[in-house]
Amino acid sequence: MIDKQEILANTAKYLLSANAIEKDYVINWILAGIANSKILREKWIFKGGTCLKKCYFEAYRFSEDLDFTIIDAAHINRNFLITEFRNVSNWIYEESGIEIPADHMQFEESKNPRGNISIAGKLAYKGPLQRRAHMSTIKLDLTNDELMVRQPVWRNVHHSYSDLHAEKLKILTYSIEEIFAEKLRALVERMRPRDLYDVIHLHKDKRWSPNHKIVLDVLSKKCKFKNIAVPTLRSIESASAKADLMADWNNMLAHQIHSLESCEHYWKQLPELFAWLYGK
Repeated sequence: MIDKQEILANTAKYLLSANAIEKDYVINWILAGIANSKILREKWIFKGGTCLKKCYFEAYRFSEDLDFTIIDAAHINRNFLITEFRNVSNWIYEESGIEIPADHMQFEESKNPRGNISIAGKLAYKGPLQRRAHMSTIKLDLTNDELMVRQPVWRNVHHSYSDLHAEKLKILTYSIEEIFAEKLRALVERMRPRDLYDVIHLHKDKRWSPNHKIVLDVLSKKCKFKNIAVPTLRSIESASAKADLMADWNNMLAHQIHSLESCEHYWKQLPELFAWLYGK
């Protein structure tokens, strides 16, 4: 495990809180534990904003949750998850000294709108900042009820800390086109600040060249699977949750991004994004 001084050095580097840096560090070790598990590593497909940060764009917003599509339905089970994460946490402790106590693991089952089971997990940890009371937590969102349109890909996990050889750490992830499509669908479904932030950055980022036809094809198939309309600029702009998104902007993102631009800065770029998406 790295020491507290390395956490504080990264706090100064990224101009974020020590808690945010510690969580980023522990997330890497949880990913390493999943990648090391013979039972989990080929069945759990990493996705979402944290996947963008960890596997595609190292210089990106910090993120707090771990989202996976799980291709073995037997893994969507509370007892299975407690057993496997005890094994994962034991390996993490042996390799790094990070504690993820079994008695603080939570895995709650719920039915999604399609009537299928999803899991909301929560892992408490004791990392370099060495808090035992009031431990911080990392959330997991686990589902088997998802259509993967494109083949998942093995990606290295970016680890900018001194205690893990990142070139040896690979995890199975959604393709970037699939993450982009899912973020577009999520924007109209739940209208959260991070989804708006991510779709604009994915459209504008010069580190890749998105193909609008591929993204639209994946998006269309994903929306059909969920029985919802493919999002358009009009459907986004008329969404009733727009006011909530704007109200939540700073609360949801400011602790992850230094010098966060206003919500309006991102919102006004949506017409260009949708013109690109539909080839106009």
